[in-house]
Amino acid sequence: MNKTLVIGASLNPNRYSNIAIHRLVKSGITTEAYGLKLGTVSGVQIKSKFIHFQNISTITLYLNPKRQEAYYNNIVELRPERVIFNPGTENPEFYTILKSKGIKVELACTLVLLATNQY
Repeated sequence: MNKTLVIGASLNPNRYSNIAIHRLVKSGITTEAYGLKLGTVSGVQIKSKFIHFQNISTITLYLNPKRQEAYYNNIVELRPERVIFNPGTENPEFYTILKSKGIKVELACTLVLLATNQY
């Protein structure tokens, strides 16, 4: 089963991570979320600890490169098939780490991928 983890999830309906959760769920994609504030978006509980996540195939990032550093190990340990770097999250240092672990790096917009059936 393909499962997506949204990292940088927000309760704010104007944030792209929030919109992405809604669209992932609407597309029938099993979705989990990690964020600093606990809550629920489109039936998906935002969690604040990585110990709750398993069998993640895709991670879609909504954190700027500086904030990503704290999560490098957590993300690598989840062993996703790919990590999507949405606009504003580009991070060449992290690309190198992920690729060295056999994790595909995709520079794309999750919302566009969903809208064009390329997700």
